[in-house]
Amino acid sequence: MSQPILWTHAFIDRPFEQFGPACEFWAAVTNTRLSELRGERREFVTLLPEDAEACVKVQGVVSGEGGSHLDFAVENVPGFVESALRLGAGLVTEHAHWAVLRSPAGQLFCIGPWGNGDFVRPPVVHGTRLDQVCLDTPPSLHDAEVAFWAALLPDWESVSGSLPEFHVLKPPAGLPVRILLQRLDEERPAAAHLDLACADIGATRAEHERLGAEFVAEGRHWTVMRDPAGGTYCLTGRDPETGGLPSGS
Repeated sequence: MSQPILWTHAFIDRPFEQFGPACEFWAAVTNTRLSELRGERREFVTLLPEDAEACVKVQGVVSGEGGSHLDFAVENVPGFVESALRLGAGLVTEHAHWAVLRSPAGQLFCIGPWGNGDFVRPPVVHGTRLDQVCLDTPPSLHDAEVAFWAALLPDWESVSGSLPEFHVLKPPAGLPVRILLQRLDEERPAAAHLDLACADIGATRAEHERLGAEFVAEGRHWTVMRDPAGGTYCLTGRDPETGGLPSGS
């Protein structure tokens, strides 16, 4: 049986040449300050909120367009990795204290140890909260991907979304990042993007455009944006405190 998740980070993955603009934009959006750079290529940075535990990090990637991925903190990394492999994950890279895995649909995620954090969730910032990683899955693998994540996270609430193509995994109270699985309309590789819960999408869009983001498309309860580093993300009409849709939606 999988062990509980102690904390979750949403990783913002952007091409290395756009690492600086990505860090500046997302620090402004989340009202955080940047940590010291880490990694062999100084490719990692944490977005540090005031009086709360960080739950968002930025990574510069050397190939591809980037996207997003989840980083889970657990008490027993080898034990969790073993459970994930048994459920159908693939091992990509194993390090001394952490591991990179791949879901059955091909989505990367990381498992690492938890330190001495205070388990204090970052607050809502100007009516918004970065609180969700959306896993975009091809139709042929969507059901298997939903089953995998539900089995890997048995203490998370697994429910159907507001539309047939959506499925939501809601973490236990206090954990900062939800998971939304979205069935794509076409067969293409799995990917992931960030979702922000917004009390007022229009006001948030205007602020993000002021900071350098661009409008891409409009959806039913969401607006697709592109950040200054070229990565797409969504502003969603959800309650920033609970993560849920407004009543009647």
